[in-house]
Amino acid sequence: MKDFKPLIAISNDSDHFETPPPWRRSVVCPVVYAEAVAAAGGVPMLTCEQCPEEIADRMDGLVLSGGGDLAPRFFGEEPRFPNLRVDEARDAFEMPLARAFLERGKPILGICRGIQLINVLLGGTLYQDLPGELGVVHSGDGRTHGIRTERGSALHRLFGGRFTVNSLHHQAVRDPGHNLNIVASSDDGVVEALEDQTLPVLGCQLHPERISCLTGDHETPDFLPLFEHFVALCKK
Repeated sequence: MKDFKPLIAISNDSDHFETPPPWRRSVVCPVVYAEAVAAAGGVPMLTCEQCPEEIADRMDGLVLSGGGDLAPRFFGEEPRFPNLRVDEARDAFEMPLARAFLERGKPILGICRGIQLINVLLGGTLYQDLPGELGVVHSGDGRTHGIRTERGSALHRLFGGRFTVNSLHHQAVRDPGHNLNIVASSDDGVVEALEDQTLPVLGCQLHPERISCLTGDHETPDFLPLFEHFVALCKK
């Protein structure tokens, strides 16, 4: 008998920022998300911005991928920085998609934009721009920083209390949403991971899909165990 491989939805990005006409809008997703899920024993499935309720019914888990910025209106603010890159069509699909998985109690792994979406969906807020609001720079290819994890969290169990992660974002969690615990923070105080107190939901600001076993990046830990942990949750 074959080992059960859970079906895991991966939310897509789009070519919105290239401003194609609506009939040429394409969904896109860096292949490394699918590679990480498959390497961990799951079956990756791209969502394609359609049928959020049906996807939540049929899939065993959800990876909320990285990408552009959430529209500030979702956390009660007006845009205040010129560098915001918002894709309203993606927001309009991904918010009900994540909500549907939450309502069903199915596992969610939020990555970069994904942790931000989970936080906002549960009533939290974001820093619209870390350099502009905190004077902290966490964006740029090749940039890394140290983080500290909380005992008892998945990240602490898998990787220890302190390690280096990649850094590719200009937004971050400000106030945590309902039932979310901060379980990792950067050395300069930025929230790096959240866990739900009762649901199998984990968000991380770092990009674990760029894991060393696939990319050859040996400065950061091999994050495949995080995806294996998530796939194990999805098997339940």
